[in-house]
Amino acid sequence: DIDPAAANRLLVLLGIAHVLLLGLTVGALAAGGLGGAGRVGLYLGAGLFFGQVSNATAHELIHRADRRLFQLGKWIYISLLFGHHTSAHTKVHHRYAATPDDPSTARLGESFYAFARRAWLGGFRKGYEMERADIMRRGTGGATPYVTYAFGAAGLLALTWFAFGWAGLSAYFGLAAYAQLQLLLSDYVQHYGLTRGLDADGRPEPIGADQSWNAGGWFTAHLMLNGPHHSDHHAHPARPYPALALPDRASAPRLPASLPVMSVLALYPGGWRRVMHRALDARAGEVGT
Repeated sequence: DIDPAAANRLLVLLGIAHVLLLGLTVGALAAGGLGGAGRVGLYLGAGLFFGQVSNATAHELIHRADRRLFQLGKWIYISLLFGHHTSAHTKVHHRYAATPDDPSTARLGESFYAFARRAWLGGFRKGYEMERADIMRRGTGGATPYVTYAFGAAGLLALTWFAFGWAGLSAYFGLAAYAQLQLLLSDYVQHYGLTRGLDADGRPEPIGADQSWNAGGWFTAHLMLNGPHHSDHHAHPARPYPALALPDRASAPRLPASLPVMSVLALYPGGWRRVMHRALDARAGEVGT
């Protein structure tokens, strides 16, 4: 077990590693000289780190009450040109997950490609609306964090162009797009086809363990800071990742394979639907019994 202070130190270390690796990777890809195979290998390897490890790190950090840790997580997302996810995830997804009001919940039968566009644009818009509503409710005035998201991304792009030219910008956009693809795939998989019921007043019932797909696998759980233990995260958003538990199969849905494997399968809509609709049918039978 890892104590909370040690867990936070690891998150900071991974955040620093992200910043350094992103700069070094963009520079190496822009400089050339690696050969075709070397460039592809570096792009895929570093991009996997940004999409799996950096995303999991930023996700943990934006749920921290310590503002310094939160800011680090926010800037990791900004560096991936996805700063708005900070608002969309904490203020929209965690409130509306497994309901039609959440852009990051995939609908039954919806392909990943249809979902990705809807989730990106919907998350951007609804996150902004929630931030504006919070400002109006507090009566404090001022700008939303979207100003930081936009100017932060613009500043990093300008710095990249100044340091590495157009080749650096191309590499940067490619890496950010690859990381965002993986983040959207994770969102797509983890709530696909699951919905919350309504209470007597017609409002969504509190989210429970049955509205998130979980995944086993020691290696991938550690790689993604227990991100596949998704039901427990939704039940306890502020719970540090070492304490997140994997629910048993009777109390929460379990993916047929690890989260990365299912994310790859999601790129093939026909195969995805065959596998996941069988899993949904099996889950319905288990719950029914």
